[in-house]
Amino acid sequence: MTAVAEDLALALELADLADSMTIDRFGAADLVVETKPDLTPVTEADTAVERAVRERVAAVRPGDVVVGEEYGTPSNDSARRWIVDPIDGTKGYVRGLPVWATLLALQSGDDLTVGVVSAPALGRRWWASRGSGAFVRSGDHGDAQELHVSDVRELSDAQLCFGGLEEWEQVGRVESLMELGRACWRSRGFGDFWGYMIVAEGGAEIMLDPIASVWDLAAPLLIVEEAGGRFTDFSGTRTAAGGDALGTNGQVHDTALAIIGR
Repeated sequence: MTAVAEDLALALELADLADSMTIDRFGAADLVVETKPDLTPVTEADTAVERAVRERVAAVRPGDVVVGEEYGTPSNDSARRWIVDPIDGTKGYVRGLPVWATLLALQSGDDLTVGVVSAPALGRRWWASRGSGAFVRSGDHGDAQELHVSDVRELSDAQLCFGGLEEWEQVGRVESLMELGRACWRSRGFGDFWGYMIVAEGGAEIMLDPIASVWDLAAPLLIVEEAGGRFTDFSGTRTAAGGDALGTNGQVHDTALAIIGR
């Protein structure tokens, strides 16, 4: 087994661990929910999953570090960073909606090498490793299907996915979003990780976030790219570092960027 394959196996093991914890508390009447300083919710499941991932990585990859949404970046540095969002879509998780996932990615040096997005309430898991393609599996025992973005070439034939309008208002880009939506065939509010996964599956051509962090974007970037797509920020820079993000099938990327990047 190659080193990357071993890393992917560990990422999938971590996803199994996270799924067992998140699905156990999903819909629980006694779920503990607190408010973070940025006024977003955090549940006991968010913090418990990130702690468990950190403990497991420390046990089996002691030279690696973990960067996570709930506990941040460690003071020590490493060429290998596990980037973790324990629950992407916490607001939906709290309200009993099934659209949430654990996001895991491994950054080795400057490149992302492994990415996993696991959505147990949807019964779906997506993953990729650099140079080996991207895959999805439905159910615990379903066969893995290789992912390919669509071949749609014109915005007028493209489906657009986007997150909450309040974030677009916050950054003053509502009109740009509306202009892009008018140029597309159809638009739907499939936000968070799910929009990027729909692009990777070929069901949509564009997903974009006006506000995002590295743990929101690292795993989706690799999966979209390995499915044949393209991923940049609104300036056109290929990055998952955060700020904003545009993931597409590649064919409509430049035309979408010309509108949303204004």
